[in-house]
Amino acid sequence: MNKIPDSNIKTEILIHDLKVPISVINAGARSLLERQDVYGPLTEKQLKVLNRIVRNTLATQRLVNDVLELGRSREGVMICSQFTVASLVVGVLVEVFDLADPNVADRVRKVTTCAELQEVIADAGVTLDFQKATWEASVCLDAAKVRQILRNLVTNAFKHRTARVDIRGSIENRRLTLWVKDDGRGIPRVDHQRIFETYFTTGGSIEDAIQSHGLGLAGVMVLLRDMGGDMALESDAGHGAEFKVSIPLD
Repeated sequence: MNKIPDSNIKTEILIHDLKVPISVINAGARSLLERQDVYGPLTEKQLKVLNRIVRNTLATQRLVNDVLELGRSREGVMICSQFTVASLVVGVLVEVFDLADPNVADRVRKVTTCAELQEVIADAGVTLDFQKATWEASVCLDAAKVRQILRNLVTNAFKHRTARVDIRGSIENRRLTLWVKDDGRGIPRVDHQRIFETYFTTGGSIEDAIQSHGLGLAGVMVLLRDMGGDMALESDAGHGAEFKVSIPLD
């Protein structure tokens, strides 16, 4: 049996132990927000600070869960289940808008059709392109990993967009393929391979874009590799970026 390095075990334990204090902070802030009859009324400034705390604890919880999922993936752990493409996309958009625009997130939670969802997110600059058969299709994959992959790509697209983000998908030849495109500053072709390296940064005017893409994409590549999938990038400086991921369904 291969021995897991002690440093990896210590890191996993530390990250796992962060879940409890983060949950306590989140629960405390939510209690102050939602039970003003018990804890007293809040001023507008206090509401703003508490809402910021809730958003950031939510983001931290997801980061912790993502790191733990990467650890499970490296150990070959796959937990497959049936889920629809629709539930995947809606779930990711709720998570993204929870941080970007909670009002839109609440509306996304209530949609029942793709048409309704398209209408809700249109004003936020997001478009969807899914055939009905793909949107309603049920697939058997590791839902946590696929959700993390799509959320990373959509979150990056939100960070770097000028005005819009396009999400589309298809199922062909027993593969689920997803595209996420932004209309931002783009990535020079010379940097296409290096942006998949953890913590990669470049100089020049697109430094922030490359830096932000880097760590998330490194994690996406780990998850895709362990599921037998792959990723491609189409981009050039000044022309936005489109990431394509393809995951086998067998």
